[in-house]
Amino acid sequence: MRKKYLSLLPGLLVLLLFPMGPTAQNSKACALQCPPNSSCVNGTTCRCTPGFISVSGEIFTDPLESCYDINECGPPSPVYCGISADCQNLEGGYYCTCSPGYEPVSGATIFRNESENTCRDVDECSSGQHQCHNSTVCVNTVGSYRCHCRQGWEPKPGLWYKQMNTICKEISFPTWTAPSGIKSQALSHFLNRIQDLGRNFSSASVLNTVGDLVQETGDLLETPGDLKTLPFSEQHFVVPNLLFGLENVLRGVSKALPKGSFTFNSSAGIELSLEVQAPSYRNITLIQKQTKMMLTWDAVRDSGDSGLAVVGLLSTPGMDRFLAEAPLVLDAEELTTLHETHRGLLQETSHILLSDVISAFITNKDTENLRSPVTFVFQHSVTPGPREKVHCVYWEHGQNGSGHWDTRGCWVTRTRDNSTTCQCSHLSIFAVLMAHYSVQEEDSALTVITYMGLSLSLLCLLLAALTFLLCKAIQNTSTSLHLQLSLCLFLAHLLFLTAIDRTESKVLCAIIAGALHYLYLASFTWMLLVGLHLFLSARNLTVVNYSGINRFMKKAMFPVGYGVPAVIVAISAASRPHLYGTSTSCWLHSEKGFKWGFLGPVCAIFSVNLAFFLMTLWILKRKLCSLNSEVSTLQNTRMLTFKATAQLFILGCTWFLGILQVGLAARVMAYLFTIINSLQGVFIFLVYCLLSQQVREQYRKWLKRIRKSKAESEKYTLSSRTMSEGCKHSES
Repeated sequence: MRKKYLSLLPGLLVLLLFPMGPTAQNSKACALQCPPNSSCVNGTTCRCTPGFISVSGEIFTDPLESCYDINECGPPSPVYCGISADCQNLEGGYYCTCSPGYEPVSGATIFRNESENTCRDVDECSSGQHQCHNSTVCVNTVGSYRCHCRQGWEPKPGLWYKQMNTICKEISFPTWTAPSGIKSQALSHFLNRIQDLGRNFSSASVLNTVGDLVQETGDLLETPGDLKTLPFSEQHFVVPNLLFGLENVLRGVSKALPKGSFTFNSSAGIELSLEVQAPSYRNITLIQKQTKMMLTWDAVRDSGDSGLAVVGLLSTPGMDRFLAEAPLVLDAEELTTLHETHRGLLQETSHILLSDVISAFITNKDTENLRSPVTFVFQHSVTPGPREKVHCVYWEHGQNGSGHWDTRGCWVTRTRDNSTTCQCSHLSIFAVLMAHYSVQEEDSALTVITYMGLSLSLLCLLLAALTFLLCKAIQNTSTSLHLQLSLCLFLAHLLFLTAIDRTESKVLCAIIAGALHYLYLASFTWMLLVGLHLFLSARNLTVVNYSGINRFMKKAMFPVGYGVPAVIVAISAASRPHLYGTSTSCWLHSEKGFKWGFLGPVCAIFSVNLAFFLMTLWILKRKLCSLNSEVSTLQNTRMLTFKATAQLFILGCTWFLGILQVGLAARVMAYLFTIINSLQGVFIFLVYCLLSQQVREQYRKWLKRIRKSKAESEKYTLSSRTMSEGCKHSES
């Protein structure tokens, strides 16, 4: 039997050795050629092991290539382990674990896919796994925890609220610094009482402390003692500092209050409303008897602070007796509008406080530029009259320690007989103030002079234009310039007389203002061209080139005379079209220097004309010194001298007087400006028509023709009557 089995051994050995033939040899050759993390496929091809990949893919033929680990947890197709779990990559594989702050319910700390995920939140606070300081309270969150300060505590300086490393300290009573340089027994007694409250303060007694602060402030305002006898400048320094100090203390101690709404009242009528709440997105509204404040959470929230927020509104009815006489400083834009409304006749203002003086504060001390404006609604019993205007004002500290009421950053959104709604972009001490404006009545004499002078000027300008147009004997470049000047002034004065006060329609008023802007600018541009021509004509006395002057003026005068004003008006209208027309007249608004779109070119033209005038006088002086007694040339030179002087007086000095209407001489300058400017057309007709010999001769010819035509007409009529009577006699 043993021999039988031994006879099978050679065959079994052949079967065992058969697989180790060519394949074994190739495998041995692949082991030398395939890189790590790969296996041989055949004699020329390698395959990366699972979890690895080469540049060419899973299978490659280049023995120099390498197999790299596949990051199953990264892009482009990361493995999803489920909610609250993270994918962890391994060399050649991956696994899933619960995210920090979570633990598996199944107990398996490692799993492969979403279906095996059993992660749930760990309550670090109840399990004792937190690291909160003993001055804080642990509050569990999803996947983590936070360390909150206890009620009446706040984070130590340099540490953030509700962080894992937050360390808190008990809220302390803020320091109240007394205003320096003020001697007042009532104020000293008040500050001593405040110091007593600070020494006895604790977070547990915060409600009593806030109530005592309100009561002490009310007592001081109700019986101010020697505070009322202080000079106004010292009162305007002490009382606002009193409010700002109270505001600072209330902002600090109110942090110890629990969430909710609180109201405190004093026997003197002072009312304090507080709102303490956690971060939210709802609006905050505080309502009192005479005041309401509305603001958004964005305006309250302090960057980096997610603790409780405090919003406070303090009404102080007795404060008006100290601040009513404080000066009022209007915003520059509002002041400009006011002067335009009364057309420069504003003399003085007086004001009274309509509402209680209030102080508004929030947790965030940086309230200079709020993210969104705060809205106040003030109740008052006085109704503004025709020359009275309501202003929303705040208290602005002065450099000398005193202060004043200011309107910057506050504006009226709506006013009624008994209430006013204000909006402000900052927080401070606020009130509603009614200003009474003492306005000088319009000078009826100036109005009569203006209308009579402009009417006479219109007649003279029309006669001058007809003369320049119809008198062929004098038609030349100079006449064309004077004709265009007369037409522009005629249209400008006519529009001024008939439509300057047509303010019923804003669109129509803006169009009228734009037309006046263009016509008066065109008038001044033609004045410039007349001045230039006068200078060139005087220069022609020494340099004979008159034909060249004529050619230059003919080519340039119309594009310059009408084109330059059109460009200026187009730029002004395109940049600020809403500034054409005011509430009282159809002219340019003074806001943002818009009037310089007119005054700038006018001043420039006046300066250039003045230069032309001086150069013309210099040329004429030299010419007069060098001339002989030739009468025609001498007369021509004297006429040019007279016209140069008249040119400056008529076309420049009139508007320059308008700029000089300031100070004590304003009334005199107003009369001079009105008289000379309203008679501008009369002067043009006088200088360029009546004083021109050629024009006077033409007038004589026209008069002779009129008389001759009239005489012939009368002769013809008489002859007709004679013939008619003769026929009647013959018939009889």
